[in-house]
This record gives sequence, structure tokens and C-alpha cells, in this order.
Amino acid sequence: MRSIRAAAVGAVTLSLALAATACGGGSSAGGGSNDSPKTLTYWASNQGASVAVDKKVLQPELDKFEKQTGIKVKLEVVPWSDLLNRILTATTSGQGPDVLNIGNTWSASLQATGALLPWDAKNFAKIGGRDRFADTALGSTGAPGKDPAAVPLYSMAYALYYNKQIFAEAGISKPPATWDELTADSKKIQAKGKTALGAEGSNLSENIHHAFVFAKQHGAEFFTADGKPDFTSPKVVEAVKSYVDLMAKDKVIPTGDAEYAQNQSVSDFAKGKQAMLLWQSAAANLKSQGMSEDAYGIAPVPVISGTPGSGTQVNSAVMGINMAVFKNTDNLDGATRFVKFMTSDEEQKVLNQAYSSIPPVKSAQSDAAFSTPATAVLKNTLATSAAALPQVASESQFETAVGTAVKDLFADAAAGRAVTADSVRAKLQKAQQQMPAA
Repeated sequence: MRSIRAAAVGAVTLSLALAATACGGGSSAGGGSNDSPKTLTYWASNQGASVAVDKKVLQPELDKFEKQTGIKVKLEVVPWSDLLNRILTATTSGQGPDVLNIGNTWSASLQATGALLPWDAKNFAKIGGRDRFADTALGSTGAPGKDPAAVPLYSMAYALYYNKQIFAEAGISKPPATWDELTADSKKIQAKGKTALGAEGSNLSENIHHAFVFAKQHGAEFFTADGKPDFTSPKVVEAVKSYVDLMAKDKVIPTGDAEYAQNQSVSDFAKGKQAMLLWQSAAANLKSQGMSEDAYGIAPVPVISGTPGSGTQVNSAVMGINMAVFKNTDNLDGATRFVKFMTSDEEQKVLNQAYSSIPPVKSAQSDAAFSTPATAVLKNTLATSAAALPQVASESQFETAVGTAVKDLFADAAAGRAVTADSVRAKLQKAQQQMPAA
């Protein structure tokens, strides 16, 4: 999902068990219709530096779609702090949009509600076929063995952004490739009076993304092979502790970042207050805050040892935005045409350039616009060293529960309370207890 310009997703207040019996969109029958062929409602996620930026990016494209088809699209850009709960409310009330953006990590959870149009072979054929999309992006569209619940729209990956001037002043000639190197470089940076690494300690989405990557690097899994939560295994505890120890033990992340949740670490980096940032496809965000592309470099997220790759060398979750259709929309044909339009080569180039993301459509991804050194790092990460978050029905609750556990651990570190294996295990045990019964 995209959390880089917004607060963390709040606690999920609606039960997916209830949502599974309900439908969204317009028709109470749940089968979809074409009763309103001239209009569509579209909930877009907040991808830009602000809602206003998103409207400026999207409205000309929606006008273009209306000119081509005669279908008017009513746009609402929904902040990340509200999006998941808004969607879940729509699945239970039946009062939702025709088309919407979802964080790709929510795909399996929202699929389990039964409210979204399944993208079977017939529906994929209407938008040019499943083969147009990258396999990595398709891997985060729903539970394995089921027709996807959504179509990939934007693809993203985490990278390490570093301030070239601060590195030079500290005598650092290249970005760190391992966490030990990052810690050693941080000491040199701090000796020059600068903050080393930023984080969003109160952002649940950022927390779970990093905890997931650290778990992969430690050979840990949050769920068993049959989909049951296993948050307190020794390797998971070790992995989560290693991430929080960047603040608690290594003092790489400043304690004030425990309260960050709304891009403050990105702003600190853009203003030259800190040397490094771990973030998803940050170029557009940094540019909007006045930071020149020449002022920073981009490198793969560090690993424990060696170089990024598969297995324990994973250094990013497969991040991105998917596009879904409520299956009982009142404009089923129009909704499908809109998805086809938004995933066309032309629109993929326009939109992904605007958001500094990577097109999940393979033919658009090969365009020269996505071959810069910065995008090369992101593309290579997605192709070789990124892994999809668990595609299980309880994934959204997992993000909230474990993200909150990490938030509480950062708060402990900031307050000077010891972060031990036992305290990490206790927080993760509490998180596991909040998960729905199988």
C-alpha cells in the first residue's frame, strides 16, 4: 500500500465477518447493473503530497475519459487515515463508490468481504488480459488460488534515500549496504551534528512494512503455512526487536521520531535535517517539498549481510495501489472501461510519472521515463528482492495489531524504557490475541 504521504491506517472498527455477508455499490441484489451508464464514482487514495495535488493530477485524466466515453467520473480523494474504514463501511452499508483504490496489502482482506468484483479471465480480457501485468504486482491482488479482487494500478518499493552533502561532510563515500554499515555510518553523521535516519514510529503502516522486511531478513514468518498468526516465534521477536533497536539500542533513529506519523521524517530529510530515509518511491514527495533530485542518492534498503536478493535478502515489501470495482455497481460496463483506461499504456505513463511510482503494466514499465537511475533501483527491487505481505483474509487486522505493537515499542524506547526480547514478545502476544479466530 502507499503510506508515504499520510498517517497510518487507524484501527479497523468494523468486523470483516460482518462485511463478508454484505455488498457495496448501488444494487442491493449484488450482481451489478448498468442502470446508471453515464456516471461513475471513484475513490482515489491520497498519493500526492496533498489531496489538492491528487485532484490536480487526476482531474485532467478523468476529463479525458469523459471526452472519450461520455461517462462522467465523480472523484473523491480519500486520506489514508480514513480509507480502509471507509471501504469497510461501504461493504456493510452498500453505500460505496463504483470504483476505488485499495492498498495492495489489503487485497485478500477485502476479497473476503465478497463485495469486490472478481477479476476472472473474462473480466481481465475486457482490459487487455492478465498477461499485461507484472507477476510481482499480481501477487498482491488477493488470496492464492482465487481470482484477483483488484487490478494493479501503481507499483512501489522501498529504497534508502541519502543526502549526498551530509555523506560527503561525514567522509562517507557510498551508501550502506548492510545494517551494520548503516549503524557505523550513522555514528559518523551524528558526530557532525546531523540526524542519521528518520522513521515514522506512530505510523502503523510504515511499522508493519519495516517489521515485515526485518522478519524476512531473519527468516521469520508472521503466519504459519495454513494461515494462522504466529507473532511470538523466536525469529519474529528477534526481527521486530532488531528494527526497534535502531532507536532503542543503536540510537540511529532519534527518539522524537517515535511520535511521527504524517510525513515528518520525509520533511526532515527534504530540509536537510537528516541524512537517510527509508521510504516508498519518494521522488515526487521530495520534489514537492523543494528538494532537488541532485541533492540525494537512492540505493537498495540494507540487508543483514551480502546484497539484496531472494530469501533472507528481501529488502522491501511489494508495495502498490490496486484498483477495484464494487461488484454491484450501477455502471458495470463503465467501471470496467474506466479500469481499462487507467491501466492503458498512456495513462500508466502519465500517472506513474506523476507519483514517481513504477507501472505494473509491463509495456508501460519499459518506457524510457522509468529508466532513470532512481527508478532502476525500484524496478530492480520489485523484480528481485521484494516479497508480498501475507495474502490472508486477516491481513488488515494484522497490519493494525502488529503496527500498533511496534508503535508501542518505539514509545518505550523514546521514554527510556528497556526494549527486551520479553517486552517485544509481550507486545506481539497482545497483538496476536487481537486477531480474529480462524
